[in-house]
Amino acid sequence: MADTPEKDLTRPREMPFLYLKGFAMGSADVVPGVSGGTMALILGIYSRLIFAIKSVDLETVKQVFTLKWGAVFTRVHWMFLISVFLGGVSAIFFFTRVIALPVLMHTHPEIIYGLFFGLISGSILLLLRAVGDVGWKEAITVMAGAAIGLRIVTLVPTDTPETVLFVFLSGSLSITAMVLPGISGSFILLILRKYEYILGNIALLGTDRTMEAMSVLFPFGFGMVVGLVLFVRLLSWLIKRYHIFTLCLLVGFMAGSLYVIWPYQEREYTEIVDSQVMPIQDPLVQELMEREKKGREPERRRPEYWKSGPVINPEDPESEQKVEVIHVRRRLISSNPYWPDWTAPSSDERLEGDARALYGGLGTMFAGFLLVGYLGRLMRRKNTDGGSGGIGLP
Repeated sequence: MADTPEKDLTRPREMPFLYLKGFAMGSADVVPGVSGGTMALILGIYSRLIFAIKSVDLETVKQVFTLKWGAVFTRVHWMFLISVFLGGVSAIFFFTRVIALPVLMHTHPEIIYGLFFGLISGSILLLLRAVGDVGWKEAITVMAGAAIGLRIVTLVPTDTPETVLFVFLSGSLSITAMVLPGISGSFILLILRKYEYILGNIALLGTDRTMEAMSVLFPFGFGMVVGLVLFVRLLSWLIKRYHIFTLCLLVGFMAGSLYVIWPYQEREYTEIVDSQVMPIQDPLVQELMEREKKGREPERRRPEYWKSGPVINPEDPESEQKVEVIHVRRRLISSNPYWPDWTAPSSDERLEGDARALYGGLGTMFAGFLLVGYLGRLMRRKNTDGGSGGIGLP
């Protein structure tokens, strides 16, 4: 195909279906292991996605700054991009508000990481199947990728910085992976130890901490834009010119990185505690005090929780009383994989939830593996029926 963007063929009646496909892609990218690019291949919109992204280039930026809106809407595949983008954003909010993955990663780590491990393992086999016959050059590339992946996850500290520059870099790298078949952006965020951090801040949108979340999400979003503009073109060129070796390198990278995704890890956390004095009539204070009256302890395994301290001035009228509210945030400082006691899991104190954690992790691992296998079957069927013919760029 030509390098110049093709004309957007999207019609208004197609936009609801593109929204649903964008939701499926967003769901795949939120859950580490299943690539949004792979989902786009299965859903038959991968080529259109790449050309839509490429339609936003330097010429488009010039047209925006010179207010040539007619030219912008003619050049950019805006109907396609808006539909898919809104679907992806909806999926992200679903997995941060309805099913809060960042919280579940703290409260049920074996089950959630078991799912991630199964999805990523299945994706590795899916990519190997796409590679086909593997010779010694391909095998060396896979092993090199595995060594690089293992080295990266052991070099990257457990608690990476939360600076603007590192968040920007995380956004650039994650969006690059999101559009590649076989590797998900959330997987990159897991490796960079920013998965919980970013999704946790997305969950804060619409609350009284929205501005705090925006201070994180703005540089992350700007990094995503830069990643799309700069890196997607480079990676698309690489996978076009060196298709098999690029896939082999991705396979090895994902295999080596499974070290930190293994669900059974001895995780050590540190607690960052701060407090503030609030009026006793504050809704948060009332909620905490009511919970305390009922004898309900805060869930201390959550990534953050609040608890009420003593009334500071109990001798004053109630309307003037103030309470110390303590905010505790948990940060992972070390994580070391272990082999659980399969014969007596109830006595294995390393498991977060006794035998249920062990069997739950195995169950979700198997479910994730089967899900990727099913998606691979759909993709092969589509290729057989005249699809894209494999995992790669058009």
